[in-house]
Amino acid sequence: MPTAISLVTLLTDFGDRDYFVPSMKGVMLGINPQLRILDLSHQIPAQNIEQAAFFLKSCYRYFPDGTVHVVVVDPGVGSPRRPLLVSTSRYFFIAPDNGVLNEIFDEEVSVEVRVIENKQYRLDAEGATFDGRDLFAPAAAWLTKGQTPGSYGRLIRDAVRLPKDEPQMDGEKLVGKIVYIDHFGNLISNITPTDLQTFRSVAKRDIQAVQLGGIIINGIKSHYAEGALGLPEALINSNGQLEIFIKQGSAVDRCEATIGQRIELR
Repeated sequence: MPTAISLVTLLTDFGDRDYFVPSMKGVMLGINPQLRILDLSHQIPAQNIEQAAFFLKSCYRYFPDGTVHVVVVDPGVGSPRRPLLVSTSRYFFIAPDNGVLNEIFDEEVSVEVRVIENKQYRLDAEGATFDGRDLFAPAAAWLTKGQTPGSYGRLIRDAVRLPKDEPQMDGEKLVGKIVYIDHFGNLISNITPTDLQTFRSVAKRDIQAVQLGGIIINGIKSHYAEGALGLPEALINSNGQLEIFIKQGSAVDRCEATIGQRIELR
């Protein structure tokens, strides 16, 4: 388990219009004025736990050991859902127990999960609608002040997990789905190089085409510049996921694609 450092990241669906994010930062700085706070994003679609889990997975590991990652995408705020402190060999994560830490449980080692029960680490509030400010923010700040994870609450082994939806072979086709659409309109799937190896092993041949709805893409490129202007193309991106792109264009506009849409490799 690492020693917490004075660096907290924030990932929420709060946007930047309201008082929510600055309120959280104010609480944390009031507890630890030397704290450094870095915004991962506050543009997660409202209450979209799956998108938050994907976003976190894509960037958390590039931070220094001891970083405290705070995730507040919390459709169950105020309900009996549990607030969690998760400690791993490198990091700390503070989040609601709703599956948003799914990928952390799968990828990290020496994972210890505790329920945040100690009332010392929360603010008193009239209502129960803003645990980001009243619970998750102070819990994170006190951790950077040297409070030990054991002081937060009991260990649990039944944290909520989102169902896994892995690519599957369907005859001689590999079937996956679009899981994320980035700022450039690139369509990111859940298909990885390991899945491509599975395809080659089962089908006894290399990939010939990628199909998304009525669009068929021949082969897989190695980088964006290889694409033809205006045409959907496929590649494996730097996160190790099959991605549909258009050179100097937007694949989501051209393909009229949505998150969850089926993608096939043949």
